[in-house]
Amino acid sequence: MRGARWHKMGSRQIAQETFDEAVQENITEFQMEPEEAVREAVQQFQSQGVDLSNIVKAVRPVSENGQRQKHQILLSCRVLPRARWGCARGGRGAPMGSRQIAQETFDEAVQENITEFQMEPEEAVREAVQQFQSQGVDLSNIVKAVRPVSENGQRQKHQILLSLESLGRAVAEQDAARLPELLAALAAQCQQEPACRCLAARHGAYPALLAACGLAEGHGAALPAALAALAALLDGQPELLDAPGRELLLRALRERPAAPAALRCVRHACLRHERNRQQLVGAGVLPLLTGAVARHGGDAQLVRVAAAALRAVTLDDDIRVPFGHAHEHARMIVLENDGLRVLIEAAKAFRDDCGVLSELCATLSRLAVRNEFCQEIVDLGGLNFMVTLLADCMEHPDVVRQALGVLRAVAGNDDVKDAVVSAGAADLIVLAINRHLGNPQICEQGCAALCMLALRKPENCGVIVEGGGALAALQAMKAHPGEAAVQVSPSQPLPSLAGLLWGRELRGPILAMGAEPLLAEARALHRDCDDVARAALRDLGCHVELRELWTGQKGGLAQ
Repeated sequence: MRGARWHKMGSRQIAQETFDEAVQENITEFQMEPEEAVREAVQQFQSQGVDLSNIVKAVRPVSENGQRQKHQILLSCRVLPRARWGCARGGRGAPMGSRQIAQETFDEAVQENITEFQMEPEEAVREAVQQFQSQGVDLSNIVKAVRPVSENGQRQKHQILLSLESLGRAVAEQDAARLPELLAALAAQCQQEPACRCLAARHGAYPALLAACGLAEGHGAALPAALAALAALLDGQPELLDAPGRELLLRALRERPAAPAALRCVRHACLRHERNRQQLVGAGVLPLLTGAVARHGGDAQLVRVAAAALRAVTLDDDIRVPFGHAHEHARMIVLENDGLRVLIEAAKAFRDDCGVLSELCATLSRLAVRNEFCQEIVDLGGLNFMVTLLADCMEHPDVVRQALGVLRAVAGNDDVKDAVVSAGAADLIVLAINRHLGNPQICEQGCAALCMLALRKPENCGVIVEGGGALAALQAMKAHPGEAAVQVSPSQPLPSLAGLLWGRELRGPILAMGAEPLLAEARALHRDCDDVARAALRDLGCHVELRELWTGQKGGLAQ
């Protein structure tokens, strides 16, 4: 028997390969049976003081051609290539601290499944996905598909990368005639899934599209396609936008204010990216957006995307910054660009288009951030229009939800509360909740609007209760016990409805509707609802255990 390759780590050890060679030598040179060869090898190594506790003491199986294969467990395990681990940096879709791999690593795993384990392409992809996910790998930015095969049988790059290369060649050759077709193909592939956009961005899609836009600016027919492809790439990747990109978008909006693709680029660049919002606003994008709505010329698609872009500028959704400029941007839209009048007039011009009305109402609610703005909406006829819209479009959930959002926003002004109730909106809100009781978003907005109307207005409480508002709120809680937002919104009107000023007589009817068990269930199911539900139970006169969580003494808070 050959000398063992061992090293001393408290005891002598050998590699599995050394043991297998010894067994094979006993079989081939000493004509032993497999079981005898294994016993002989064990005895020999143990006599030399070798620790065999981590050695598989078995004969490797024989293949069809008579050659010894790997041990059975290695044949059964489909070992994936060593992943190049990375730690997520908190990008969208990637949990903080999650493991990530490169696209090439995933593709290698798929190819190995196909070539070594004779899997079909779809099965190979599924197997690779399962293996990586079992290791805690985040695959949200990985294209989970098999690369296409070339004419010579070799695996090529992913289809989106092939399209990107074709676009690059066309731009290099100044072939503007091919741009629309190539750009449309690239945009379609970017829209398939976020992973495709991520892969394209990592391989230089953004500078390639900027170059294509530069070439297309001299050829009017190609520019909309170039901007559409850029919008598809920026969706979920606003950090790609740079100074040349901003200048391109502003130039496109100035020269072609009716280009919906340019407006989509602005919207995607502003979502969840405060720096882009501030830089675009500083560069003068607001008058271009309001101007696109004001000069719509009956173009419904243009108004929809322009309203969505305006709304994106007023968001405060970037967790990377402590304070956004959402309020300041809303102020600039209203005071410097007459945004309220522009949106209300556009809504009146598209009374029959539910898609446009939904977008305009959603944007209008984002601008009602001051008392004077809420009052201006009423003075411009916005309140009467919303009441009429809610009555006429009761069967259209999207319009109902956004109209309720506007009523909720303008009711932040105490004087406007009275105007909303006087216009009969409270009864319409209750009707909307009852009509769309299965829609959690409408229930949430409707109950929140009732809360705003009742807040600091005890005279409105009786109107709401008599109109069935309390019962509608409780029915919404009962219909959606798993929706925390629905549980919170209905809980908030109840303390107001049962307020101490003249609402003591309202407690009995509200409790008779079953408020107490529903509020107790909300507290049990949703921790976020605890404070609001506890306040509602307290003001309804129910027993509530009030615990002193902290007494000023050193130590942790009681849970």
